[in-house]
Amino acid sequence: MKTIIVTGASTGIGKAIAQLFLEKGWNLVINSANLNNLENTYQELGNSDRVAMVHGDISLISTGKKIIETAVERFGSADVLINNAGIFEAKSFLDVEEKDLDRFLSINLKGTFFTSQAAVKQMLQQGEGSIINIGTVLVDHAIDGFPATAPISSKGGIHALTKQLAAEFGKNNIRVNAIAPGIIRSPLQAKTGVDNADSLAGLHLLNRIGETSDVAQLALYLAESNFVTGEIINLDGGHVAGHSIL
Repeated sequence: MKTIIVTGASTGIGKAIAQLFLEKGWNLVINSANLNNLENTYQELGNSDRVAMVHGDISLISTGKKIIETAVERFGSADVLINNAGIFEAKSFLDVEEKDLDRFLSINLKGTFFTSQAAVKQMLQQGEGSIINIGTVLVDHAIDGFPATAPISSKGGIHALTKQLAAEFGKNNIRVNAIAPGIIRSPLQAKTGVDNADSLAGLHLLNRIGETSDVAQLALYLAESNFVTGEIINLDGGHVAGHSIL
């Protein structure tokens, strides 16, 4: 029985991923900086014999280390890491202050970087492993009218990190990929000021937004594949592929 770690797992995409892997029989370690949400999700998931939770801010290196240690101590391995924890909000480039950029870089990029570092150290001992990062299609497909230079810059770093880690540790059978979602129905939309996520359906060729279950299904495929690495997969309903003029 393998063990998956999901950061930012108390709501939205992270919670959907956690639920799917638990249903498929995996051991599960969930993390969130929001203790109340984390405890609620832990109770909702049930299966306490196969679920462990670690409360903590992923921007702190100690949190990432604790997550990996918990997986090994509780279940004996850290087979898959999903770096889902992150923040995203719109703010005009000219209004971004140093504290804003530092916040996005610390939580999104630094959190992913050092949690992955802790995971890779364990995966090297195991002889294999998989890391799945969460990026965004906006790195390669910017949108006028949705100013988000600070978070997108941090996500761009995650895309670059994905490629480099895949190159560095491929010989060790550690596979590193990223999922770049389009608009996904989740609590994140409300946090970014989007009251009706479905109003953004036209950004996608399929003329609908994605669901958290779509992301979870792709994460499961990548976790179980032994021959996919270094890929940043757009999960965007055709957002990047083209546009509709209708």
